[in-house]
Amino acid sequence: MDTESTPSTTPIPAAGADSADDPMRSLESELGLLLRRSHAMSRQLAHRVHPDVEPSASPLLARIAKTPDVRASELAALFGVGRSTMSRQLSRLDELGLIERRPDPDDSRGQLIRLTELGIRRSHDVRAAGRAFLRRALRSWSDEDAALLAAQLARLNRDLGVPPDRD
Repeated sequence: MDTESTPSTTPIPAAGADSADDPMRSLESELGLLLRRSHAMSRQLAHRVHPDVEPSASPLLARIAKTPDVRASELAALFGVGRSTMSRQLSRLDELGLIERRPDPDDSRGQLIRLTELGIRRSHDVRAAGRAFLRRALRSWSDEDAALLAAQLARLNRDLGVPPDRD
């Protein structure tokens, strides 16, 4: 991504400009900036769901919307957090009326999680706002460039999902 052609009030040099011979340094720098910006956007979008919702709630709600009747353990594994962390996040969403839980008919100890009607509406609104933000940010990109980025990010996410001790 050529950051010099990105519209901005202040020119931003390419993050890896001083390390052209080391693509991993450049990648690390660009990913760090992307993660910081993504976190800021997540905070803003989470407030659209509810003022008391943490930034991590938006992707969590989106995943539950995509896979209703999901188990908390599956969500914890997907997001790379412990079960207790996921339990706290889900409890908060439950308190706000955004999710509902029901017993797993295949395992009496487990619960299946899905969005409530309110959760569906809020999740839809947040996803629509996020897509609108991306459309504005990438308005100068071709559909092909956006698709290529999506494919490369999917590849990166698959590769990052492999535990470090397996390489």
